[in-house]
Amino acid sequence: MSTLDASTLEANPLASAAPIVLAAYQCAPGQGSVSQIGWEWYHRLARRRPVLLVTHVRNREHIEASADKPPHADILYIDSEWFAGPLFRLARKLFPRSEHGVFLVASIDFFLFDWLALQALRRRLRVAKRPSLVHVVTPVTLAAPSALHRLGLPLIRGPLNCGLESPKGFDRQLRDESTWVIRLRALPRLLDGLIGATRHAKLLLTATRATRRALPPRHRAKTRMMLENGVALEHFPAAPWPPASGEAEAPLRVLFVGRMIALKGVDMLLEAVARLQHRGIPVELICVGDGPARDDWTRLTRELSLTGRVRFSGALAREEVQREMAACHVFCLPSVRESGGAVLLEAMATARPVLALDHGGPAELVDDEVGRLIPLQSVAQVISDLERTLAEVAAAPDTWTERGQRGRARVERLYAWESKLDAAEALYDQFGLSSRPARVGSVDDAASNGRVEGFGDRQPGDPCRHLAAADVTTTHRDRTQGSSRSS
Repeated sequence: MSTLDASTLEANPLASAAPIVLAAYQCAPGQGSVSQIGWEWYHRLARRRPVLLVTHVRNREHIEASADKPPHADILYIDSEWFAGPLFRLARKLFPRSEHGVFLVASIDFFLFDWLALQALRRRLRVAKRPSLVHVVTPVTLAAPSALHRLGLPLIRGPLNCGLESPKGFDRQLRDESTWVIRLRALPRLLDGLIGATRHAKLLLTATRATRRALPPRHRAKTRMMLENGVALEHFPAAPWPPASGEAEAPLRVLFVGRMIALKGVDMLLEAVARLQHRGIPVELICVGDGPARDDWTRLTRELSLTGRVRFSGALAREEVQREMAACHVFCLPSVRESGGAVLLEAMATARPVLALDHGGPAELVDDEVGRLIPLQSVAQVISDLERTLAEVAAAPDTWTERGQRGRARVERLYAWESKLDAAEALYDQFGLSSRPARVGSVDDAASNGRVEGFGDRQPGDPCRHLAAADVTTTHRDRTQGSSRSS
C-alpha cells in the first residue's frame, strides 16, 4: 500500500518508515549455519525497522512456527521448489560424501529464485511504499550474484565468505571433496560480470581476507570487514570452569561440534588424544554431530584403544550443545578447510578457550588471547601441536580459564548478533541508505571523515579487524546509560 492510516501506525509504530528489502535465499531457524545467518538478520532487524523479507518457500514452515517470528512480519515467499527439490536430490546422488559438491550443484536453483524474486518485487513495488535499499545476506558467496540491483535501489551484499583454497598435504582429510567441482566456482563469477551484482553494489561486506582477495581489485575499495557469523548470547551464557582437569576423577574434557566429514580433521584430534593417554594424562573427548565420517572415526577410536575415552553423541539440539560446552575445559575445531567457524564463537561465548587450525575463517577469530591457532604444515605436525597444546591446558588451567574469559569479552564486543546489527545500522546511516531518524552520533560522526574508522588495508602482522558498531557510531543507549563494551 502507498498510504498509511492512523490505525496502521498505532498497530505498527515502524510502519511509517521506508522498509529495507532483506533478500535471504537461506533463512530459517535451526536449519543449518547459513539459514541461521539469514534468520538472525531478519528477526533481529525487523524489530528495529520495517523489513520486507524475500526468501524461499521451503523456509516458510520453520519461519511461521518460530516463537521469534517478528510481529507484523512482512514476508515474500518465492516458490522454485519444483526445480530445487529434484536438483538437490540429484546432487546428493552425485556427491554422497561431499558437502561442497552438493552445495555447488544445488545452488544453481538460486538463479531461478533470484529471477522470480525480481519479478515479484517489481509487482510489489508498484503498489507498496518504496524501500530505502536492498540487502542480500544469503547466500554468503560471490558465486551467487543477485540481479536485484535492477530494482533501482541501493544494493548491499554480504557479509560474504568465500574464496578459501584447500591446504596442501592433507589429502586424507580432503579425500571426499570434489575439487574439480569446486573449481567450477569460477563460472558463477563470470555470470557476476554479466549480471553486475558486484559492479552495481553500493557496499560489499566481506568476512575474511580470502573473500576480499577473491574480489576484482577495482571493487575492493567499497568493502568493509564484517564476519558473516554471530552468536546469540542469550543461548550461550558464560559458564564457570568445570572441576580441575588433569586428575583421574576429573579428566581434561575436550569438545568437538560439527558435521562428521573428513575435512573436519577429527582423525588428527583422536591421534593427539591417544598420545596424551599414553603419557598418563587423563582426557575425555566428546564429539557432537553426525555425518559420513562417523563410522571411520569410530573405527579409529577402537584401533587407538580409546574406547571409553571418546564419546560420539550424534547431532544434538542447541540446548544440549550448550550444556556440553559448559561441561568441557577446551573446545577444538581441527578442520583443515573451514570458511566460517560459528561454533568457535559459541564456545567463546560460553567462556571456553578454543583451538583451531591456522587457515580460513578460524584464523581470523582465534589467537593466543582466547586460545591457540595450530599451524597447518603437515598432518604429523598438527597432531604433535594438538597433543602439546592439550597437555598445556591440563597443566595450566588458570591460564586457560583466563583465555576463555577473554574470549567471552571479545564475543560480547564484536560478534554478538545485536552488536552486529548495531554495526549494520551504523553503515546504513553512514552511506545514506537509511530513511529513519539518525541516532545520536551516527551520521555526523561517521560522515565527518567519510569512512569507517580502522578499516584501511590490513597490514602484515596486524590482527584481522571485523566491524563493530563502536567503530562507526556511539548509540543513544551508550550515551545515556553507558556502554558495557570495552574498546
